Amino acid sequence: MKLGLRLFLGFFLITGIAAFFVLRVFVAEVKPSVREVMEDIMVDTANLLAEQVADELATLPAGGSLGEGPFARRVRDYARRPIDARIWGLSKQSLDFDLYVTDATGRVVFDSRHDGSVGQDFSRWNDVARTLRGEYGARATREIYLDDRTSVMYVAAPVRRNGRIIGVLTVLKPLVTVQKFIERAEHKILVQGLWLLGLSLTVGVLVTGWLVWSVRRLRHYAQHVQAGQAPAVPQLSGELGELARAVDAMRERLEDREHLERVVRALTHELKSPLAAIRGAAELLQDELPAPDREVFTAQITEQTERLRTLVDRMLELSRLEGQRALAHATAVPLCACVDGALADKQAQLARHRLQPVWRVQEPLAVAGDAELIAVAVSNLLQNAIDFAPPGSPLELSVRQDAGQAVVELRDHGPGVADYALPHLGERFYSTVRRDGAKGSGLGLAIVRQIMQLHGGRLELQPASPGLRASLRLPLTPPRSAHRVDPSAHQKERALT
Repeated sequence: MKLGLRLFLGFFLITGIAAFFVLRVFVAEVKPSVREVMEDIMVDTANLLAEQVADELATLPAGGSLGEGPFARRVRDYARRPIDARIWGLSKQSLDFDLYVTDATGRVVFDSRHDGSVGQDFSRWNDVARTLRGEYGARATREIYLDDRTSVMYVAAPVRRNGRIIGVLTVLKPLVTVQKFIERAEHKILVQGLWLLGLSLTVGVLVTGWLVWSVRRLRHYAQHVQAGQAPAVPQLSGELGELARAVDAMRERLEDREHLERVVRALTHELKSPLAAIRGAAELLQDELPAPDREVFTAQITEQTERLRTLVDRMLELSRLEGQRALAHATAVPLCACVDGALADKQAQLARHRLQPVWRVQEPLAVAGDAELIAVAVSNLLQNAIDFAPPGSPLELSVRQDAGQAVVELRDHGPGVADYALPHLGERFYSTVRRDGAKGSGLGLAIVRQIMQLHGGRLELQPASPGLRASLRLPLTPPRSAHRVDPSAHQKERALT
Protein backbone atom coordinates (compact mmCIF):
# COMPACT_ATOMS: atom_id res chain seq x y z
CA MET A 1 0.00 0.00 0.00
CA LYS A 2 1.37 3.40 -0.96
CA LEU A 3 2.29 6.01 1.62
CA GLY A 4 -0.43 8.48 0.56
CA LEU A 5 -3.18 5.86 0.83
CA ARG A 6 -1.91 4.73 4.24
CA LEU A 7 -1.87 8.28 5.55
CA PHE A 8 -5.33 9.04 4.20
CA LEU A 9 -6.86 5.85 5.60
CA GLY A 10 -5.22 6.48 8.97
CA PHE A 11 -6.49 10.06 9.05
CA PHE A 12 -9.96 8.94 7.93
CA LEU A 13 -10.09 6.25 10.62
CA ILE A 14 -9.01 8.60 13.40
CA THR A 15 -11.34 11.39 12.26
CA GLY A 16 -14.25 9.01 11.75
CA ILE A 17 -13.93 7.41 15.18
CA ALA A 18 -13.54 10.78 16.88
CA ALA A 19 -16.51 12.24 14.99
CA PHE A 20 -18.66 9.20 15.82
CA PHE A 21 -18.05 9.41 19.55
CA VAL A 22 -18.32 13.20 19.67
CA LEU A 23 -21.61 13.23 17.75
CA ARG A 24 -22.93 10.37 19.85
CA VAL A 25 -22.14 12.25 23.05
CA PHE A 26 -23.74 15.45 21.76
CA VAL A 27 -26.88 13.75 20.53
CA ALA A 28 -27.18 11.70 23.72
CA GLU A 29 -26.95 14.86 25.81
CA VAL A 30 -29.64 16.83 23.96
CA LYS A 31 -32.71 15.16 25.48
CA PRO A 32 -31.45 15.12 29.10
CA SER A 33 -30.40 18.74 28.79
CA VAL A 34 -33.84 19.78 27.52
CA ARG A 35 -35.47 17.86 30.37
CA GLU A 36 -33.22 19.54 32.91
CA VAL A 37 -34.08 22.99 31.58
CA MET A 38 -37.77 22.11 31.49
CA GLU A 39 -37.65 20.81 35.06
CA ASP A 40 -35.95 24.00 36.22
CA ILE A 41 -38.74 26.09 34.69
CA MET A 42 -41.41 23.85 36.19
CA VAL A 43 -39.89 24.24 39.68
CA ASP A 44 -40.26 28.00 39.41
CA THR A 45 -43.79 27.68 38.03
CA ALA A 46 -44.92 25.22 40.74
CA ASN A 47 -43.67 27.43 43.56
CA LEU A 48 -45.24 30.53 42.04
CA LEU A 49 -48.63 28.82 41.71
CA ALA A 50 -48.32 27.33 45.21
CA GLU A 51 -48.22 30.84 46.59
CA GLN A 52 -51.28 31.75 44.53
CA VAL A 53 -53.38 28.88 45.87
CA ALA A 54 -52.20 29.03 49.53
CA ASP A 55 -54.95 31.35 50.86
CA GLU A 56 -57.76 29.47 49.16
CA LEU A 57 -56.46 26.05 50.23
CA ALA A 58 -56.05 27.22 53.83
CA THR A 59 -59.79 28.10 54.07
CA LEU A 60 -60.97 24.99 52.26
CA PRO A 61 -63.29 22.90 54.48
CA ALA A 62 -62.49 19.24 55.05
CA GLY A 63 -63.57 17.10 52.10
CA GLY A 64 -64.06 20.17 49.90
CA SER A 65 -62.54 21.02 46.52
CA LEU A 66 -61.26 24.04 44.60
CA GLY A 67 -63.35 23.21 41.56
CA GLU A 68 -65.31 26.44 41.48
CA GLY A 69 -62.99 28.77 43.33
CA PRO A 70 -61.04 31.75 41.91
CA PHE A 71 -57.82 29.74 41.45
CA ALA A 72 -59.64 27.05 39.41
CA ARG A 73 -61.25 29.67 37.20
CA ARG A 74 -57.91 31.34 36.46
CA VAL A 75 -56.34 27.99 35.56
CA ARG A 76 -59.20 27.20 33.21
CA ASP A 77 -58.92 30.67 31.70
CA TYR A 78 -55.19 30.03 31.17
CA ALA A 79 -55.95 26.76 29.32
CA ARG A 80 -58.37 28.56 26.98
CA ARG A 81 -56.01 31.40 26.09
CA PRO A 82 -55.19 31.53 22.35
CA ILE A 83 -51.42 31.38 21.65
CA ASP A 84 -49.32 31.53 18.46
CA ALA A 85 -45.68 32.06 19.32
CA ARG A 86 -42.64 31.69 17.02
CA ILE A 87 -39.81 30.27 19.09
CA TRP A 88 -36.55 30.26 17.07
CA GLY A 89 -38.42 29.30 13.93
CA LEU A 90 -40.78 26.79 15.54
CA SER A 91 -44.48 27.52 16.12
CA LYS A 92 -46.15 27.04 19.55
CA GLN A 93 -49.94 27.09 19.38
CA SER A 94 -51.00 25.47 22.68
CA LEU A 95 -50.39 25.99 26.38
CA ASP A 96 -49.15 22.71 27.77
CA PHE A 97 -48.96 23.12 31.55
CA ASP A 98 -51.45 21.12 33.64
CA LEU A 99 -51.60 20.94 37.41
CA TYR A 100 -53.32 19.38 40.36
CA VAL A 101 -53.53 20.32 44.03
CA THR A 102 -53.74 17.99 47.02
CA ASP A 103 -54.37 18.71 50.66
CA ALA A 104 -52.11 17.79 53.55
CA THR A 105 -53.25 14.14 53.38
CA GLY A 106 -52.54 13.76 49.64
CA ARG A 107 -56.20 13.90 48.60
CA VAL A 108 -56.76 15.69 45.27
CA VAL A 109 -58.76 18.89 45.64
CA PHE A 110 -58.22 20.20 42.10
CA ASP A 111 -57.06 18.73 38.76
CA SER A 112 -56.95 20.85 35.61
CA ARG A 113 -57.07 17.80 33.35
CA HIS A 114 -60.43 16.41 34.55
CA ASP A 115 -62.59 16.51 37.65
CA GLY A 116 -62.72 12.71 37.92
CA SER A 117 -59.52 12.57 39.94
CA VAL A 118 -60.79 15.00 42.59
CA GLY A 119 -61.04 13.17 45.89
CA GLN A 120 -58.53 10.47 44.92
CA ASP A 121 -55.52 9.70 47.09
CA PHE A 122 -52.23 10.74 45.38
CA SER A 123 -50.16 10.40 48.51
CA ARG A 124 -48.40 7.35 47.06
CA TRP A 125 -46.92 9.26 44.12
CA ASN A 126 -43.33 10.46 44.56
CA ASP A 127 -44.08 14.09 43.79
CA VAL A 128 -46.74 14.32 46.50
CA ALA A 129 -45.23 11.94 49.06
CA ARG A 130 -41.79 13.48 49.06
CA THR A 131 -43.11 17.04 49.11
CA LEU A 132 -45.34 16.29 52.11
CA ARG A 133 -42.22 15.00 53.90
CA GLY A 134 -40.51 18.35 53.22
CA GLU A 135 -38.33 17.03 50.38
CA TYR A 136 -38.09 17.96 46.70
CA GLY A 137 -40.77 16.00 44.88
CA ALA A 138 -40.69 15.17 41.18
CA ARG A 139 -41.33 12.22 38.90
CA ALA A 140 -41.54 11.23 35.23
CA THR A 141 -44.18 8.73 34.16
CA ARG A 142 -44.75 7.14 30.75
CA GLU A 143 -48.28 6.89 29.48
CA ILE A 144 -47.15 3.93 27.36
CA TYR A 145 -44.54 1.90 29.22
CA LEU A 146 -42.07 1.25 26.36
CA ASP A 147 -42.53 4.57 24.56
CA ASP A 148 -40.35 7.33 26.02
CA ARG A 149 -42.09 9.92 23.87
CA THR A 150 -45.23 9.55 26.03
CA SER A 151 -43.33 10.51 29.15
CA VAL A 152 -44.87 13.24 31.36
CA MET A 153 -42.83 15.20 33.88
CA TYR A 154 -44.29 16.08 37.28
CA VAL A 155 -42.75 18.71 39.56
CA ALA A 156 -44.35 19.52 42.96
CA ALA A 157 -44.09 22.46 45.34
CA PRO A 158 -45.37 22.62 48.94
CA VAL A 159 -48.28 24.92 49.81
CA ARG A 160 -47.50 26.48 53.18
CA ARG A 161 -49.40 28.48 55.73
CA ASN A 162 -47.61 29.85 58.78
CA GLY A 163 -44.61 27.56 58.10
CA ARG A 164 -46.77 24.42 57.96
CA ILE A 165 -47.33 22.35 54.79
CA ILE A 166 -51.07 22.37 54.11
CA GLY A 167 -50.95 20.82 50.65
CA VAL A 168 -49.03 20.13 47.43
CA LEU A 169 -49.28 21.75 44.00
CA THR A 170 -47.90 19.66 41.13
CA VAL A 171 -47.20 21.05 37.67
CA LEU A 172 -47.02 18.52 34.82
CA LYS A 173 -45.93 18.83 31.21
CA PRO A 174 -45.76 16.13 28.51
CA LEU A 175 -42.28 15.62 27.04
CA VAL A 176 -43.79 15.43 23.56
CA THR A 177 -44.48 19.18 23.71
CA VAL A 178 -40.73 19.86 23.54
CA GLN A 179 -39.88 16.92 21.27
CA LYS A 180 -39.73 19.11 18.18
CA PHE A 181 -37.09 21.28 19.85
CA ILE A 182 -35.10 18.17 20.71
CA GLU A 183 -35.37 16.81 17.18
CA ARG A 184 -34.31 20.12 15.68
CA ALA A 185 -31.27 20.29 17.97
CA GLU A 186 -30.32 16.69 17.12
CA HIS A 187 -30.73 17.41 13.41
CA LYS A 188 -28.54 20.51 13.62
CA ILE A 189 -25.88 18.62 15.52
CA LEU A 190 -25.88 15.80 12.97
CA VAL A 191 -25.74 18.20 10.01
CA GLN A 192 -22.97 20.31 11.54
CA GLY A 193 -21.16 17.14 12.53
CA LEU A 194 -21.30 15.85 8.96
CA TRP A 195 -20.01 19.20 7.69
CA LEU A 196 -17.21 19.08 10.23
CA LEU A 197 -16.38 15.52 9.22
CA GLY A 198 -16.34 16.51 5.55
CA LEU A 199 -14.16 19.52 6.27
CA SER A 200 -11.80 17.39 8.35
CA LEU A 201 -11.53 14.86 5.53
CA THR A 202 -10.85 17.66 3.03
CA VAL A 203 -8.09 19.01 5.25
CA GLY A 204 -6.80 15.46 5.62
CA VAL A 205 -6.70 15.01 1.86
CA LEU A 206 -4.87 18.33 1.40
CA VAL A 207 -2.36 17.62 4.17
CA THR A 208 -1.83 14.08 2.89
CA GLY A 209 -1.40 15.35 -0.65
CA TRP A 210 1.12 17.98 0.44
CA LEU A 211 3.06 15.46 2.51
CA VAL A 212 3.09 12.86 -0.27
CA TRP A 213 4.12 15.54 -2.80
CA SER A 214 6.99 16.62 -0.53
CA VAL A 215 8.11 13.04 0.09
CA ARG A 216 8.00 12.29 -3.64
CA ARG A 217 10.17 15.33 -4.33
CA LEU A 218 12.65 14.01 -1.78
CA ARG A 219 12.48 10.57 -3.37
CA HIS A 220 13.00 12.07 -6.85
CA TYR A 221 15.98 14.02 -5.54
CA ALA A 222 17.47 10.90 -3.87
CA GLN A 223 17.01 8.85 -7.05
CA HIS A 224 18.92 11.45 -9.08
CA VAL A 225 21.67 11.52 -6.47
CA GLN A 226 21.85 7.74 -6.60
CA ALA A 227 22.23 7.96 -10.38
CA GLY A 228 25.30 10.16 -9.90
CA GLN A 229 23.62 13.46 -10.77
CA ALA A 230 23.61 16.69 -8.77
CA PRO A 231 20.03 18.00 -8.87
CA ALA A 232 18.85 21.16 -7.14
CA VAL A 233 17.78 20.74 -3.53
CA PRO A 234 13.95 20.68 -3.31
CA GLN A 235 12.67 23.81 -1.60
CA LEU A 236 10.49 22.47 1.21
CA SER A 237 9.42 24.01 4.50
CA GLY A 238 9.71 22.67 8.02
CA GLU A 239 11.39 19.41 8.95
CA LEU A 240 11.21 18.07 5.38
CA GLY A 241 13.14 21.10 4.14
CA GLU A 242 15.75 20.57 6.83
CA LEU A 243 15.97 16.90 5.83
CA ALA A 244 16.47 17.84 2.17
CA ARG A 245 19.24 20.27 3.03
CA ALA A 246 20.88 17.75 5.35
CA VAL A 247 20.79 15.10 2.62
CA ASP A 248 22.30 17.55 0.14
CA ALA A 249 25.06 18.46 2.60
CA MET A 250 25.75 14.76 3.15
CA ARG A 251 25.84 14.19 -0.61
CA GLU A 252 28.36 17.00 -1.05
CA ARG A 253 30.55 15.64 1.73
CA LEU A 254 30.47 12.15 0.26
CA GLU A 255 31.17 13.47 -3.21
CA ASP A 256 34.02 15.59 -1.89
CA ARG A 257 35.45 12.55 -0.12
CA GLU A 258 35.19 10.35 -3.20
CA HIS A 259 36.56 13.15 -5.34
CA LEU A 260 39.50 13.61 -2.98
CA GLU A 261 40.23 9.89 -3.00
CA ARG A 262 40.25 9.82 -6.81
CA VAL A 263 42.44 12.91 -6.97
CA VAL A 264 44.93 11.49 -4.48
CA ARG A 265 45.16 8.21 -6.37
CA ALA A 266 45.61 9.96 -9.72
CA LEU A 267 48.08 12.49 -8.30
CA THR A 268 50.11 9.72 -6.69
CA HIS A 269 50.30 7.96 -10.04
CA GLU A 270 51.37 11.16 -11.80
CA LEU A 271 54.05 11.91 -9.23
CA LYS A 272 55.69 8.51 -9.48
CA SER A 273 57.24 9.08 -12.91
CA PRO A 274 59.03 12.42 -12.26
CA LEU A 275 60.06 11.34 -8.75
CA ALA A 276 61.56 8.14 -10.13
CA ALA A 277 63.44 10.11 -12.78
CA ILE A 278 64.77 12.56 -10.18
CA ARG A 279 65.84 9.75 -7.85
CA GLY A 280 67.60 7.88 -10.66
CA ALA A 281 69.45 10.97 -11.80
CA ALA A 282 70.39 11.87 -8.22
CA GLU A 283 71.81 8.36 -7.59
CA LEU A 284 73.90 8.56 -10.75
CA LEU A 285 75.21 12.00 -9.80
CA GLN A 286 76.62 10.54 -6.59
CA ASP A 287 79.23 8.73 -8.73
CA GLU A 288 82.11 10.25 -10.62
CA LEU A 289 80.73 11.12 -14.09
CA PRO A 290 82.06 12.99 -17.07
CA ALA A 291 80.98 16.61 -17.27
CA PRO A 292 78.62 16.04 -20.25
CA ASP A 293 76.81 13.24 -18.42
CA ARG A 294 76.52 15.32 -15.27
CA GLU A 295 74.97 18.11 -17.31
CA VAL A 296 72.44 15.68 -18.82
CA PHE A 297 71.38 14.31 -15.43
CA THR A 298 71.30 17.78 -13.87
CA ALA A 299 69.09 19.00 -16.69
CA GLN A 300 66.88 15.95 -16.18
CA ILE A 301 66.45 16.80 -12.48
CA THR A 302 65.66 20.41 -13.37
CA GLU A 303 63.15 19.34 -16.01
CA GLN A 304 61.35 16.87 -13.73
CA THR A 305 61.33 19.38 -10.88
CA GLU A 306 59.70 21.91 -13.17
CA ARG A 307 57.21 19.27 -14.21
CA LEU A 308 56.39 18.64 -10.57
CA ARG A 309 56.01 22.35 -9.88
CA THR A 310 53.69 22.79 -12.87
CA LEU A 311 51.65 19.77 -11.77
CA VAL A 312 51.28 21.10 -8.22
CA ASP A 313 50.41 24.62 -9.41
CA ARG A 314 47.74 23.33 -11.75
CA MET A 315 46.31 21.04 -9.09
CA LEU A 316 46.06 23.96 -6.69
CA GLU A 317 44.44 26.10 -9.35
CA LEU A 318 41.94 23.39 -10.26
CA SER A 319 41.09 22.71 -6.59
CA ARG A 320 40.50 26.42 -6.05
CA LEU A 321 38.16 26.57 -9.04
CA GLU A 322 36.25 23.45 -8.00
CA GLY A 323 35.69 24.91 -4.54
CA GLN A 324 34.24 28.07 -6.05
CA ARG A 325 30.43 27.89 -6.39
CA ALA A 326 29.99 31.09 -8.35
CA LEU A 327 31.89 34.14 -9.57
CA ALA A 328 32.58 36.69 -6.85
CA HIS A 329 32.50 39.68 -9.22
CA ALA A 330 31.48 39.68 -12.87
CA THR A 331 32.49 42.46 -15.19
CA ALA A 332 32.41 42.96 -18.95
CA VAL A 333 35.43 41.14 -20.38
CA PRO A 334 36.58 41.87 -23.99
CA LEU A 335 37.54 38.53 -25.55
CA CYS A 336 39.90 39.99 -28.14
CA ALA A 337 42.03 41.48 -25.36
CA CYS A 338 42.19 38.09 -23.64
CA VAL A 339 43.37 36.38 -26.85
CA ASP A 340 45.95 39.10 -27.51
CA GLY A 341 47.26 38.75 -23.94
CA ALA A 342 47.58 34.96 -24.26
CA LEU A 343 49.44 35.29 -27.59
CA ALA A 344 51.81 37.82 -26.03
CA ASP A 345 52.55 35.52 -23.07
CA LYS A 346 53.22 32.54 -25.36
CA GLN A 347 55.22 34.48 -27.94
CA ALA A 348 58.55 32.86 -26.95
CA GLN A 349 57.12 29.30 -27.13
CA LEU A 350 55.44 30.05 -30.45
CA ALA A 351 58.70 31.27 -31.87
CA ARG A 352 60.67 28.32 -30.47
CA HIS A 353 58.30 25.80 -32.07
CA ARG A 354 57.94 27.90 -35.24
CA LEU A 355 54.14 28.01 -34.91
CA GLN A 356 52.19 30.60 -36.85
CA PRO A 357 49.03 31.96 -35.14
CA VAL A 358 46.41 33.14 -37.61
CA TRP A 359 44.18 35.56 -35.63
CA ARG A 360 40.75 36.23 -37.15
CA VAL A 361 38.39 38.70 -35.50
CA GLN A 362 34.94 38.63 -36.99
CA GLU A 363 33.52 41.08 -34.43
CA PRO A 364 34.66 42.45 -31.07
CA LEU A 365 32.64 40.75 -28.34
CA ALA A 366 32.44 41.02 -24.57
CA VAL A 367 31.13 38.58 -21.96
CA ALA A 368 30.21 38.94 -18.30
CA GLY A 369 32.77 37.20 -16.12
CA ASP A 370 36.14 37.23 -14.42
CA ALA A 371 38.76 38.66 -16.78
CA GLU A 372 41.63 36.84 -15.06
CA LEU A 373 39.93 33.44 -15.24
CA ILE A 374 38.94 33.84 -18.88
CA ALA A 375 42.53 34.81 -19.67
CA VAL A 376 43.72 31.64 -17.88
CA ALA A 377 41.27 29.54 -19.92
CA VAL A 378 42.45 31.02 -23.24
CA SER A 379 46.11 30.64 -22.18
CA ASN A 380 45.66 26.96 -21.23
CA LEU A 381 43.83 26.29 -24.47
CA LEU A 382 46.69 27.88 -26.42
CA GLN A 383 49.28 25.93 -24.39
CA ASN A 384 47.51 22.66 -25.20
CA ALA A 385 47.66 23.49 -28.93
CA ILE A 386 51.39 24.38 -28.66
CA ASP A 387 52.12 21.02 -27.01
CA PHE A 388 50.55 19.02 -29.85
CA ALA A 389 50.99 21.15 -32.99
CA PRO A 390 53.89 20.15 -35.32
CA PRO A 391 56.62 22.78 -35.94
CA GLY A 392 55.86 25.22 -38.71
CA SER A 393 52.11 24.59 -38.64
CA PRO A 394 49.48 27.33 -38.25
CA LEU A 395 47.29 27.90 -35.18
CA GLU A 396 43.95 29.32 -36.27
CA LEU A 397 42.22 31.59 -33.70
CA SER A 398 38.92 33.41 -34.06
CA VAL A 399 36.33 35.28 -32.03
CA ARG A 400 32.79 35.18 -33.36
CA GLN A 401 29.14 35.15 -32.36
CA ASP A 402 27.01 32.04 -32.76
CA ALA A 403 23.44 31.38 -31.55
CA GLY A 404 23.54 34.17 -28.99
CA GLN A 405 26.91 33.09 -27.61
CA ALA A 406 30.43 34.39 -27.89
CA VAL A 407 32.82 31.76 -29.28
CA VAL A 408 36.61 31.71 -28.95
CA GLU A 409 37.86 29.01 -31.35
CA LEU A 410 41.36 27.55 -31.71
CA ARG A 411 42.39 24.92 -34.24
CA ASP A 412 45.74 23.22 -34.48
CA HIS A 413 47.08 21.01 -37.27
CA GLY A 414 48.50 18.30 -35.06
CA PRO A 415 47.83 14.54 -35.02
CA GLY A 416 44.32 15.01 -33.59
CA VAL A 417 42.62 12.77 -31.06
CA ALA A 418 41.21 9.29 -31.48
CA ASP A 419 37.43 8.95 -31.25
CA TYR A 420 37.57 6.87 -28.08
CA ALA A 421 39.71 9.48 -26.31
CA LEU A 422 37.76 12.58 -27.36
CA PRO A 423 35.00 12.31 -24.69
CA HIS A 424 37.63 12.02 -21.94
CA LEU A 425 39.53 15.19 -22.81
CA GLY A 426 39.10 17.70 -19.98
CA GLU A 427 39.22 15.03 -17.28
CA ARG A 428 42.02 15.45 -14.77
CA PHE A 429 45.12 13.31 -15.46
CA TYR A 430 43.78 12.15 -18.82
CA SER A 431 45.96 13.12 -21.75
CA THR A 432 47.20 11.75 -25.08
CA VAL A 433 50.86 11.55 -26.15
CA ARG A 434 52.40 14.90 -27.11
CA ARG A 435 54.47 15.75 -30.11
CA ASP A 436 57.75 15.04 -28.25
CA GLY A 437 56.52 11.65 -26.97
CA ALA A 438 55.81 12.87 -23.43
CA LYS A 439 52.41 12.53 -21.80
CA GLY A 440 50.78 15.49 -20.06
CA SER A 441 48.67 15.62 -16.92
CA GLY A 442 45.41 16.70 -18.59
CA LEU A 443 44.96 19.39 -15.94
CA GLY A 444 45.11 22.25 -18.44
CA LEU A 445 41.87 21.33 -20.21
CA ALA A 446 40.30 20.35 -16.84
CA ILE A 447 40.96 23.91 -15.63
CA VAL A 448 39.45 25.31 -18.83
CA ARG A 449 36.33 23.19 -18.44
CA GLN A 450 35.90 24.28 -14.80
CA ILE A 451 36.28 27.97 -15.70
CA MET A 452 33.61 27.57 -18.39
CA GLN A 453 31.21 26.01 -15.89
CA LEU A 454 31.69 28.97 -13.53
CA HIS A 455 30.80 31.33 -16.38
CA GLY A 456 27.77 29.36 -17.54
CA GLY A 457 29.57 28.32 -20.70
CA ARG A 458 31.16 25.13 -21.98
CA LEU A 459 34.28 23.72 -23.64
CA GLU A 460 33.71 21.96 -26.95
CA LEU A 461 36.33 19.69 -28.56
CA GLN A 462 35.83 18.48 -32.13
CA PRO A 463 38.13 16.60 -34.50
CA ALA A 464 39.47 18.54 -37.50
CA SER A 465 41.22 17.35 -40.63
CA PRO A 466 43.95 17.46 -39.52
CA GLY A 467 44.20 18.45 -35.86
CA LEU A 468 41.71 19.39 -33.14
CA ARG A 469 39.22 22.27 -32.95
CA ALA A 470 38.65 23.61 -29.40
CA SER A 471 35.93 26.18 -28.69
CA LEU A 472 35.04 28.25 -25.64
CA ARG A 473 31.33 29.13 -25.68
CA LEU A 474 30.22 31.89 -23.30
CA PRO A 475 26.93 33.84 -22.85
CA LEU A 476 27.11 37.30 -24.38
CA THR A 477 26.97 40.38 -22.16
CA PRO A 478 23.78 42.45 -22.71
CA PRO A 479 24.47 45.37 -25.11
CA ARG A 480 24.01 48.09 -22.46
CA SER A 481 26.79 46.69 -20.26
CA ALA A 482 29.08 45.23 -22.92
CA HIS A 483 32.63 46.50 -23.05
CA ARG A 484 33.11 48.33 -26.32
CA VAL A 485 36.19 47.34 -28.28
CA ASP A 486 37.60 49.41 -31.08
CA PRO A 487 37.51 47.22 -34.22
CA SER A 488 40.49 49.10 -35.64
CA ALA A 489 42.66 47.64 -32.87
CA HIS A 490 42.65 44.26 -34.67
CA GLN A 491 43.17 43.33 -38.24
CA LYS A 492 40.53 41.13 -39.79
CA GLU A 493 43.20 38.55 -40.49
CA ARG A 494 46.85 38.63 -39.55
CA ALA A 495 49.69 36.18 -39.07
CA LEU A 496 52.01 36.34 -36.03
CA THR A 497 55.45 34.76 -36.19
